Amino acid sequence: MRKEISQLAILAGVILLSSQTAISASEDVAAVLQRQTQELMDAITYGKAEVWERYLDPKAVYTAEDGAVQTRTQMVEGIKPLPEGVSGIIKVTDFKATLHGPVAITNYVSDEHEDYHGHKLHCQYRTTDTWLKTPAGWRLIAGQILALRTDPPAVPFTSRQMDEYVGRYSLTPTITYEIRRQGEGLEGQQNGRKAEPLKLEAPDVLFVPGKTRYRKIFHRAPDGHVTGFAERREAWDLDWTRMP
Repeated sequence: MRKEISQLAILAGVILLSSQTAISASEDVAAVLQRQTQELMDAITYGKAEVWERYLDPKAVYTAEDGAVQTRTQMVEGIKPLPEGVSGIIKVTDFKATLHGPVAITNYVSDEHEDYHGHKLHCQYRTTDTWLKTPAGWRLIAGQILALRTDPPAVPFTSRQMDEYVGRYSLTPTITYEIRRQGEGLEGQQNGRKAEPLKLEAPDVLFVPGKTRYRKIFHRAPDGHVTGFAERREAWDLDWTRMP
C-alpha cells in the first residue's frame, strides 16, 4: 500500500513539474516575442531596416492598416528614418501570445505618440502577428494591422440645427429612423432597436458615439430644408428619406 502511494506521489510530481515547465516555456516565448516586437516598432521610429530584415521570414506577408499587402522586400524597403520635424515613439501594449507547436500567434496594441512639426498626435493600432520557430530563432511569417478608431470631437448643436434634423426617415416602407430632442441634444432610434445619442461633428454631419465607422450625412433641397440623410460607412451609403 505504501509503495502504491509513493508511486502515485511520484506520478503527481512529474505531472506538476511538466505542467510548470510548459507554462514557463510559454511565458519565455511570450517574453521573447514581445521583446522582438518592440524591437520592430523601435526600428520603425528610428528607420532601422536591418531589424525588419532580420526578423521577417523570406516568405512573409504583411497587411498594413490601409489594406496594402506587402512582401518582406517591400516592408524592409519601407523602413526609413522619419523626416525632419517629425519624431515619435511606439510602445507595444496589451501583448498576448498563444503557442501552437512551432507557431506562435501574438496580438497587441501599438501605442504611437508622434510630434508632427510641433503638433501632438496619438494613434493606436491592433496587430495580429504569426511567428514561426526556425533554427535561427522566431521569425515573423505574417501580420495584419488594424487602425483603432476613436470618436471625433463633437461640437454643440444650435437650436435651429436640432429643429432641422428632428423628424422621421425611411430606408424602406418597413424600416424607419426617428430623430428627436433629448435634453440639450438629439437621439435617434430605428424601429425595433434601442435609442442612441447623436452628436454633431460638423454642419450636417452626425455620428453615434462608439460607432466610429459610421456617419449620417444630411441632404438638403435647393431651398435648404432637410430631405434625408446618407448613413455612410467608409465609401458606402444607405440613403434614408425624410417622411412627411
